[in-house]
Amino acid sequence: MEIALQIVILIIGFILLIKGADWLVEGSSSVATNFKVSKTLIGLTIVAFGTSAPELAVSISSLASGSSDMLLGNVIGSNIINVLLLIGIGALICPIKVNKETVRKEIPILLLISTALVVLFLDTSLNSAPSDSISRGDAIICLLFFAIFLYYLVAMAFRNREAKTKKRKKPKYKLGKSFLLAFIGLVCLVAGSQLVVNSASEIAHGIGISDRIIALTVIALGTSLPELVTTIVAARHKETDLVVGNIIGSNIFNICIVMGIPIVIFGTVTPESFQTLDLVMLVFSAVLLVLFTFRDKLISRREGSLMLAIFLIYYGYITYSALA
Repeated sequence: MEIALQIVILIIGFILLIKGADWLVEGSSSVATNFKVSKTLIGLTIVAFGTSAPELAVSISSLASGSSDMLLGNVIGSNIINVLLLIGIGALICPIKVNKETVRKEIPILLLISTALVVLFLDTSLNSAPSDSISRGDAIICLLFFAIFLYYLVAMAFRNREAKTKKRKKPKYKLGKSFLLAFIGLVCLVAGSQLVVNSASEIAHGIGISDRIIALTVIALGTSLPELVTTIVAARHKETDLVVGNIIGSNIFNICIVMGIPIVIFGTVTPESFQTLDLVMLVFSAVLLVLFTFRDKLISRREGSLMLAIFLIYYGYITYSALA
């Protein structure tokens, strides 16, 4: 009976996810057209921050219950999934064109912030500390990085505002309806992901899987469902600017806010079972984005396939090591 109930909850959750993503992409695209700003900017802000809401909720509840492994696994796992799995799937559906500003600025910012997190974490190697940890001071540094990123976004919004022309694209919906559609889509995404994550986590805990593996797989995959479904829907509609903006914005938001705010509130976290490989993959995934987009500003189907292959090897390894 319990399993049957969990299956029903999963189905309801996935329905909310799919419909929510559809409405969010339509509404966000229309908001960008109404404001005459790039869809990349909307992806970096409204879509990215909204789809990261599940990660923030999981992180706060994880630290409140004393599970630091769950917090870092959620953030790092979600960021790896966002790049390797989500962009990989998006590129397979439709090769992803990346605009010049994103290649020159937003992707390097993501690489910088990802590397900074690793440097802040490696206290044993860099400072001869007894253990690796993320302190409240480290979290404040992450929040300052986010403040700089927000300043950049505001400057970009004013600088890249599209000129008014007689031929400019007409919005699909009026501004009020566009915002309403995007908001309803976000609510459905967050609600659907919570239903899926809660039911999957109950099953995983029941069969004795560790917090690190649950965080890096069930929780990270589950909280990345909004980004995943949004990526698939946006790629099918050939809204590739929303795909890239969503992923980059979500990953920056995850490190700076989803990790930063809970640690500022609850204090230093010292993970017990976290591995260096997870941090290496976090930075490596950002490096791949730089390498794949630097030359031709395009993530091809071949490159998307490579991302998916790396993702499957990595997750196959951590799953095998957990069960061995």
